[in-house]
Amino acid sequence: MALSLAFPFAAPSQSSPHPSETPSTHPRLSPLESLNLRIGTAGQGQIVPWVGAPFAMTYWSPETRAGEVKCIAPYYDTDRTFSGIRGTHWISGSCVRDYGSFTLMPESGNLRLESAARAVPFDHAHEHLSPAAYRLDLPEQGIGIVATGRTRSGLMSFTFRHDAPAWVVLQNNAWAAGGSTTIDRAHNEISGSNPARRLYARAGEPAGFSGYFVVQFDHPIKSSGTWDTTGRHDGSANQPTLEGVAAQTGAYLRFELRPGETLLARIGTSFVSVEEARRNLVAEIPGWDAAAVERDTAARWNELLGQVEIDPDAPKDQREVFYTSLYHSFAHPRTVSDSDGAYPRFADPSKLMHAEGFTYYDDFSAWDTFRAVHPLFTLLAPDRDRDMVRSLVAKGQQGGFLPIFPAWNNYTSEMVGDHAIAIIYDAFAKGIRGFDVSEAYRLVRHNAADVPNAAESADGRGRRGLASYLKFGYIPLEDHVLDAFSPHQEEQVSRTMEYAFDDGLVSRFAADLGHTTDAELFAKRAGNWRNVLDPSTGYARGRHEDGSWVTPFDPNKQFRWLTEALASQQTFFVMQDVPGLIAAEGGREAFVAKLDKLFADGAYDQSNEPSHHIAYLYDEAGAPWKAQRHLAGLFASYTDRPDGLIGNDDSGQMSAWYVFSAMGFYPVTPGLPRYAIGTPLFPSVTLHLPGGGTFRIVADNAGPGHPYIAAATLNGKPLTRAWISHAEILAGGELRFRMSATPVTTWPQATSH
Repeated sequence: MALSLAFPFAAPSQSSPHPSETPSTHPRLSPLESLNLRIGTAGQGQIVPWVGAPFAMTYWSPETRAGEVKCIAPYYDTDRTFSGIRGTHWISGSCVRDYGSFTLMPESGNLRLESAARAVPFDHAHEHLSPAAYRLDLPEQGIGIVATGRTRSGLMSFTFRHDAPAWVVLQNNAWAAGGSTTIDRAHNEISGSNPARRLYARAGEPAGFSGYFVVQFDHPIKSSGTWDTTGRHDGSANQPTLEGVAAQTGAYLRFELRPGETLLARIGTSFVSVEEARRNLVAEIPGWDAAAVERDTAARWNELLGQVEIDPDAPKDQREVFYTSLYHSFAHPRTVSDSDGAYPRFADPSKLMHAEGFTYYDDFSAWDTFRAVHPLFTLLAPDRDRDMVRSLVAKGQQGGFLPIFPAWNNYTSEMVGDHAIAIIYDAFAKGIRGFDVSEAYRLVRHNAADVPNAAESADGRGRRGLASYLKFGYIPLEDHVLDAFSPHQEEQVSRTMEYAFDDGLVSRFAADLGHTTDAELFAKRAGNWRNVLDPSTGYARGRHEDGSWVTPFDPNKQFRWLTEALASQQTFFVMQDVPGLIAAEGGREAFVAKLDKLFADGAYDQSNEPSHHIAYLYDEAGAPWKAQRHLAGLFASYTDRPDGLIGNDDSGQMSAWYVFSAMGFYPVTPGLPRYAIGTPLFPSVTLHLPGGGTFRIVADNAGPGHPYIAAATLNGKPLTRAWISHAEILAGGELRFRMSATPVTTWPQATSH
């Protein structure tokens, strides 16, 4: 459903419509009015309807599932009970564990503490979802809730309509010992900490930092107490700190309110200390004006989302899916540095660092997001992407190796590949500067060339299986990669091919900086994919140390030597040398036939990342019309229903794929500053670029049943290639397509009318 806010929004100035050939017959909506935040909250999406600024440190989410449980998000559309508003650090669209979180729940009448006891029925008809504010009415309890937020802070309004005691329960969601909650009735305040614990590498060990919070109320606290699994502990005016010994701990506060009166709670958060949380609160929400906070956050989202303006006559469901996908793409990485730049040192959070002149980010789901999320940032949020690169470089300097999948401010050894390299080089190749390029290259080369010692490896630093990769040119099946996170041990073929891709980018980086010897070395290593491509089958395949191929083998079966992929999918992970792969498969006709077989066998899987670039490879093989046909079908897998994502969103990657593809192009090879052309979904899309220019994509005769490109022009001149460069987009202008209901096998050689 389209959502409208409680007050009107003006579209940002940079989103003003261009004159079109046919005036729109629909009222113009702001991007926020086009969102449907229920998309992805059911099925496999693992998305919560978060409130707060883009890339916020802490989001505010309704809670329907309590606690910090791995692979359980705070909110699911199918749930029917509500247990509070959570200050969450859940990695959107993931299967991880929340950390450093806490939950606030208003109650009227009887006091209920533990999550199961305080959970109350709720109805989606009484919800209003927006990134600027979450609203929920609980008629039976006589309570109205509004939650809004900024980057590191939030402000909640609780209206109590019944003539009954008014309570606020805080649950510190620490899932192991070490959390603390303190009540300061003299200042109408609660504060506390929830220690983070590591996942994947050294799972369960203290991560060395906490989520800190301070909650201030605009009414006096009349009575209070703490609670834990042993029961309720009524307190005096000088309530001592409760040191958590297990899960389900927190505080409760009673307020004297008249029926219909509203209690306000403003909240600061930090990963450094309670004092920093308080400073963040003062910096971001110095007063009690909830409407001002909501307006500011709405304006930030409208400005960011408004950089992409789709045709105003686009169908309502497509408009919702597009703008919600764009919103999903701007959730992570999360802001970690405080308003004064303080943040816990990477991999050694006991030490304090300061981000001087940049924002420090963490929680990079890099195996997913290097593909489309970060390339989207290079177009629409280059300053953010620059700071993300600076953050990765800082992590490498502080921990010794570039992190491969940095989360919880630590190394994780989660997933395969070394794709911080791709994020860094993609930014560099597209002209983004403002980071230490020579230091970035040093760290990139260190990751690619230096084998971590046993202690470093156990901590998740460096490439898994690198010694074997350097020795054999591939990782043989005898190397079981036991220093990886246990579900991702083995996976030798995927590791080999992903390292080869990253090495191709190292070679390009070296060449750009004049390191000729390195460029040649890593260019050779970029061809290591050939060592796991079985010439007898034409598929990637597990290989032993003696060079023999694993048996039995079926390209459409799952094997431990692959990462979340089939061999029929993994074979196409050679984005650094698609012409070389085409030649190895026997030329264009054979390559197209192999792509055809993948789709005919039902082996293409849009729900997971290894497939995301594959349809676009038809372009390189001279059959772009086949890419257009398959892409048009894939659009239909994204819907405006709560289960409208067919896989985990993985920090926005599923959504960013849709954003790019619906616009008509996609970054097949991050690090190569160009985009493969697919098929535009909308009659028009205008990009309002951060530099001030505009780039317009027009698709004449676009619509259902017209997915094929008959001809194309770029700034009025025939476009005779199935790609467009990053520089051409940034230069502004118009890319125009003439669409057809039938395949046009002569484009891109066709001329435009």
